[in-house]
Amino acid sequence: MAIKGNSGELKTRSSMSIFIVIGLCCFFYILGAWQRSGFGKGDKIASAITKQTDCGVLLNLNYETHHGDDVVMADGLDTAAKELLPCGEKYIDYTPCHDQMRAMTFPRDNMIYRERHCPPEEEKLQCLIPAPKGYATPFPWPKSRDYVPFANAPYKSLTVEKAVQNWIQYEGNVFRFPGGGTQFPQGAKTYINQLASVIPMDNGMVRTALDTGCGVASLGAYLFEKNVITMSFAPRDSHEAQVQFALERGVPAFIGVLGTIKMPFPSRAFDMAHCSRCLIPWGANDGMYMMEVDRVLRPGGYWVLSGPPINWRIHYQAWERSRKELEEEQRKIEEIAKLLCWEKEHEMGEISVWRKRTSYDSCRQQDKPTLCESSYADDVWYKKMEACATPYPEKTEQDGAAGGEWKPFPNRLNAVPFRISSGCVTGVSVDMYQEDVRIWEKHVKAYKSINNIIDSGRFRNIMDMNAGLGSFAAALESPKLWVMNVMPTIAEKDTLGVIYERGLIGIYHDWCEAFSTYPRTYDLIHANGIFSLYMNKCKAEDILLEMDRILRPEGSVIIRDQVSLLIKVKKIVGGMRWNTRMVDHEDGPLVSEKSLTLRKLSLALKD
Repeated sequence: MAIKGNSGELKTRSSMSIFIVIGLCCFFYILGAWQRSGFGKGDKIASAITKQTDCGVLLNLNYETHHGDDVVMADGLDTAAKELLPCGEKYIDYTPCHDQMRAMTFPRDNMIYRERHCPPEEEKLQCLIPAPKGYATPFPWPKSRDYVPFANAPYKSLTVEKAVQNWIQYEGNVFRFPGGGTQFPQGAKTYINQLASVIPMDNGMVRTALDTGCGVASLGAYLFEKNVITMSFAPRDSHEAQVQFALERGVPAFIGVLGTIKMPFPSRAFDMAHCSRCLIPWGANDGMYMMEVDRVLRPGGYWVLSGPPINWRIHYQAWERSRKELEEEQRKIEEIAKLLCWEKEHEMGEISVWRKRTSYDSCRQQDKPTLCESSYADDVWYKKMEACATPYPEKTEQDGAAGGEWKPFPNRLNAVPFRISSGCVTGVSVDMYQEDVRIWEKHVKAYKSINNIIDSGRFRNIMDMNAGLGSFAAALESPKLWVMNVMPTIAEKDTLGVIYERGLIGIYHDWCEAFSTYPRTYDLIHANGIFSLYMNKCKAEDILLEMDRILRPEGSVIIRDQVSLLIKVKKIVGGMRWNTRMVDHEDGPLVSEKSLTLRKLSLALKD
C-alpha cells in the first residue's frame, strides 16, 4: 500500500514540473516578443552600446580593463582630449626652432642666428598647421625629382635669383627642376659622373653622403641613380624654401648650418662629404669646420670641394674676388687638410677631392693636429664645435682599417656592423642584432598587411622616430622610398653609428623640441616606444602636434607601444582630425604591445 501511495505522489509531482516548464517557456516567449516589438528597453540599450562601440578598433573589447587604466603621463593624459583647431594662415610654413623673427635676435657671428633656437614652453603653438590653398599630393618618385606642385611651396624668388644656373623654373602650376646648380649648370648628372671617375660610387663602396649647403638638393636627387643616399642641409635664409623644395622632391634634407654647434651625426658616419659653393669659410676658426667634417667622415672617406677658391688662378676674375684673398683661402684649406692627414686624390677644373686616411698608422707626417679630449665623439646634441681632431677608433679590422673594413651596399645592410662585432655598443651582441633584424622583418610584414600602400610608391619620405638599430628601415629598403632614422638623445643606447654602418642615414634629435624641417614633409611616420620613452619628460600632446606638423595630408602614422599608453594617445588624436585604428600584436591579442595606426585628414585653407 505504501508503495502504491508513493507512486501516485511521484506522478503528481512530474505533472506539476511539466506544467511549470511549459509556463516559463511561454512567459519568456511573450517577453521576447514584447521587447522586439519596440516597446521594451532592450533594443534601446543595445542600440546605445552599438553607437558607443568603435568598430575600427581591432582589440579585445575588455582589453583596456584587463590592463588597467592607472598609467598617467606627466601632462595628465588620462583627461578627456580637447579639440585642436587650425592655426592661422601665417603659420603655414612654420618652423618652430628656425623661426625667422626669433633668429634675428641672436648674434650673426659664425652663423649663430641660423642655428636651432626653439620657443620656450609658453610660446609653443597648440593648434594644427594648415596646408596652403590648393595643396596637392606630391608627385610619385621619380617624377617628384623633377616636378613639384607650385601650391605646395609657392615661392618664386629662386626662379629669378638662380635663373641662369638651372636650379628651378616656374612652369604653369608646377616648379620644374632641371638638375642644375651653381657649380654644375650643365646638370647634376654630368657633375656626378665627373666625381665618379675618382670616387668609387658605381660599385656600392660609397653609399652615404653629406651635402653641406645643398640648395634644392639636386646633387642628392641624382646621386640616387648611383644608389647613394645623401643627407643634405641648408639654413632657412634669404633663399626661401630650399630645404622645403628638396623634401617636396623626395630627397632627404633638413634645416641646418655649420655654425658653432656640432652636426647632429655620429662620428665615422659618411662615406663622402661634399661642398659646392656652399659659402662655408673652411679655413676660418683654426680649421674647426674641416675638423668637424673629419669627425663625421669614415676613415677612408672622401671630401669634395668645388668652386672658390679651387684653381683660383684661372677663375678669380669670374668670381670677382682678389687674387690675394683667394690664394690665402686655398692655402689655409690645403694646410688644414695636410694637418688632418687627408690626401689630395684629384684636382680637375674647379673640383678638388681629398681622402681621409684609413688610420693614423698610414699617416707618415710629423705634424699632427691637436686631438679632442672628449671621450665620446658622438655626444653632439647642442655641443660646441672644437678646433681639434677626433681620434680614430682604437679597434681595427685585421687589414688595419680603423673602424672596420668597408663593405659594399647592399651587402652591408644586414651584415653585422663593426661597432657591434667589436663590442663598441655596450649591451648589444651579434645575436641580439640578428634577432632584431628578424623581428623587424616580421613587424614590417604585418604593417604591410594592414597598410598595403607602404611599399607602393605612394610613401616616399618616411621617418622612424626611435630607430634603434635601423632594422625597420632595413626591412623597408627600396628605391621607391628612404627613411630618416632618428636617434632620440635620451635613448638608453646610442646606435646611430650602427645605422650608418648599415648604409642608412639618420640624425640625433630630442622629441621634446620641434624637428628641423618644414611642415608637410613626411608621408609616413613610425613611432616605436616613443611615448614610453618620453613619459614624464615632456607633453605627449606636444609630440603629437609635432608629428601632425611634419606629416603630409593623407599621410599615415604607426605608433607601436604598450596598449595602456596607446589608449591615452588615442584620446588626444581624437581632437586632431586623424582616423585611428588599433591593431593587435603579430603574436596575438594577449600581448600588451599593440600598434595604433593613424591617417591624417586634409586641413587646407579655403579660397
